[in-house]
Amino acid sequence: MGVGKGTTARAYAKKYHCFNIDTDDLIESKENKKVKEIFNEHGEKYFRSLEQECANWIESSVDNSLISVGGGFYKVGNLKKLGTVVLLNASYDWIFNRLSTAENAKAKLKKRPLFSEPEKAKKLYKERERAYRKVADLIIDIEGKEMKEVIKELKSSSFI
Repeated sequence: MGVGKGTTARAYAKKYHCFNIDTDDLIESKENKKVKEIFNEHGEKYFRSLEQECANWIESSVDNSLISVGGGFYKVGNLKKLGTVVLLNASYDWIFNRLSTAENAKAKLKKRPLFSEPEKAKKLYKERERAYRKVADLIIDIEGKEMKEVIKELKSSSFI
C-alpha cells in the first residue's frame, strides 16, 4: 500500500508500449464507487469477493498486460495463474515518507486512511510483506532508486 505500484506500472507500460490494468480501478468502475466507499458501505469481505471476481476475469480474458493490484490482492485464490508476481519492496518508513512528502500528500494520505493509524498500518504492512514474499516470483527493492532504474530492472528480469 503506497509503494508506487500504479505509478511504476504506468511508467513501464508507457515506455514499453503495453497495456496496464489496475485492479482497484476495475473494481471502482464496476461498482461505480471508490474503494474507500466500498469498504465503508459493504466491508472488507465484500471487497475481497470483488477482487476474486476481478482475478477470475483477468485469468479468463486478459493476456500480455501489466496488472497493478491492490495491497490485499495476494489473497485471491488464482493469483499465480494470472502471471508473474512482482513485489516492489520498501520499508514502511520509506513508504510513509514518500506519501507524506509528495506534492499531493494530502490526497495520497486521504486515499489511504490506514496511515492515520500508524500502529495498524505497520501491522498490516508486516503481514502483507510476509505474504507477498511467499508468492512473489520477483522482488525488486525500490528504496533509493529512480523510476528508470526500477523499470530497467523489471525489463531485464527473465520474468517479464
